[in-house]
Amino acid sequence: MTAHPTGPLVLVVEDEPQMRRFLRTALDTHGYRSVEAGTVSEAGMLARTHNPELILLDLGLPDGDGIDFTRQLRTFSQTPIVVLSARGQESDKVSALEAGADDYLTKPFGTGELIARMRVALRHAHPGLAGNKKRTFEIGDLHIDLDSHLITRGATEIHLTPIEYKLLVLMAENVGKVLTHRQILKDVWGPAYASRPHYVRVHMAELRKKIEENPARPKLLVTELGVGYRLRDPI
Repeated sequence: MTAHPTGPLVLVVEDEPQMRRFLRTALDTHGYRSVEAGTVSEAGMLARTHNPELILLDLGLPDGDGIDFTRQLRTFSQTPIVVLSARGQESDKVSALEAGADDYLTKPFGTGELIARMRVALRHAHPGLAGNKKRTFEIGDLHIDLDSHLITRGATEIHLTPIEYKLLVLMAENVGKVLTHRQILKDVWGPAYASRPHYVRVHMAELRKKIEENPARPKLLVTELGVGYRLRDPI
């Protein structure tokens, strides 16, 4: 007898048969269950009836746009969404992320990268028991304790400015997830500063000097060119 996957349920929203076969095989091989939709309307129905734990979403669908679907889904669900699209423009990535997507992969991509991004999105969505907000973070050799406001790297305490601290906590709470410049500005400085991306660049550069072994080649706080930043999950 062939064993059936028993892992998280993934909703695949993709209208190209060849890509659906590729995704079906990749998910099955790695133990994920899956359901498939080829249109926005079908995806909306399956999202409500099957309650998937993750959604893989193409943007170009026959009856609508994946970004609009993301906005609609976010009105009733926080299910993590990883966008899979042939659109490689920075503006498309920013639009998808700001609509509520958790990550963005440009086609073509490999199975290894896909599964890694899915695992990060699932970990971010389910960091612990519901209602218990995480108060400490371990990211590589970086330790963040929100209760004591203590940041250490190895045995060394790191002293941050208030803005740097808010930036680091925001990135840690979204570890593995791309945050756009606009999202970071809104959360750290407020909505009035949404059009000042240079604020983010300057303070991220200073933060890297304190948390990275080599700020010129960051391993933790990485830039997503033209989009924003990601605090990389070393796992």
